Amino acid sequence: MLKRDFTEEQHMFRSAYRKFLQQEIAPHMERWREQGIVDREAFRRAGDQGFLMVWPEEAYGGLGDTDFRFEQIIIEENQYALTADWNCTLHSRLVGPYLKRFGSREQQQRWLPGCVAGDTILAIAMTEPDAGSDLAGIRTTAIDQGDHFLLNGTKTYISNGLNADLVIVAAKTDPLNKPRQLGLFVVERGAEGFARGAPLKKMGQKAQDTAELFFQNVIVPRENVLCDPGKGFAYLMEGLAEERLIAAVECLAAAQKAFDITLEFTRERKLFGGQLGDLQNTQFKLSELRAELDMQQVYIDQCVTALNGGQLNSVDAAKAKLVTSELLCHVVDEGVQLHGGAGYMDEYPICRMYTDARVTRIYAGTSEVMKLIVGRDLYRQETVPFIDRDLA
Repeated sequence: MLKRDFTEEQHMFRSAYRKFLQQEIAPHMERWREQGIVDREAFRRAGDQGFLMVWPEEAYGGLGDTDFRFEQIIIEENQYALTADWNCTLHSRLVGPYLKRFGSREQQQRWLPGCVAGDTILAIAMTEPDAGSDLAGIRTTAIDQGDHFLLNGTKTYISNGLNADLVIVAAKTDPLNKPRQLGLFVVERGAEGFARGAPLKKMGQKAQDTAELFFQNVIVPRENVLCDPGKGFAYLMEGLAEERLIAAVECLAAAQKAFDITLEFTRERKLFGGQLGDLQNTQFKLSELRAELDMQQVYIDQCVTALNGGQLNSVDAAKAKLVTSELLCHVVDEGVQLHGGAGYMDEYPICRMYTDARVTRIYAGTSEVMKLIVGRDLYRQETVPFIDRDLA
């Protein structure tokens, strides 16, 4: 594997975060999976040590460094420690940046310190029973009432839905005249008319609390609206490339972990008087996976560099998300197969990784939607032939 591009400071950050996971998060994961939700204290512990939300300015408690590689380290270490169910990146790098990009200075001063400290947990509510990848299908409305908006609707499959103190809600602001016009509205815990359903039972990622959210005549003051209430669709699109890169980093790191688990098992498993790893079929299977993983790691690291330079586009992010999520599901499937009967037992990590992986081909845009994005780009007139791309 080629050497990866991390600074000495980032290597030190990785070591410190790995130690934090081993001491503060991993010992509690089994209990959190059983109860279906991570204790709020986990966010506070991460906040106390500066690991929860690293990008905000120092005035808000962050490092003031927007280099995505810090978040990449957090994502990779969570996968390797088998603590990915905690999904702190949802709070810190999926939802938090909306406050940075579109929040006013007053809103940032009001909310970011608590987000960095772990006292205020974030969620974003886009998906509805009849609107997933197709945001135009959203039915939730926020009608302008002068000094406030009146919010009504239902959201589903919302991660951090139970723990969240602030929920950024996507809603239509002029459903009759401009049905594609959306706004982003911040609803705070305890708002009258805001209710949460029971925890949703899922196939995998069981420690990540997921719930339905209900909004019935919720009054959202104008000071809780993110930027222009008519441009929410554009705001959501602006964050999608990074969101899909985050998903790709998660998928690839999980695939790397699943491979390592499987390789170790085949080295130890006795079969026909030898080791499982001595068989040609085993070596061929793992050789193919090793090559695919290494090639994808180079592409993902290049995407991170592009994001840091403000050059990552939606098409390249879609390619990354598509291929890594499909690769992860392939790796865990081969891993279960090579584990044999043990792979079907919950006590073996590969079993849980198998069920956890399936949703990655759905969230952050399904594989089919990723193919549509790439496919449409292929037929745009301005598409540059591969051989000429370095001249474009």
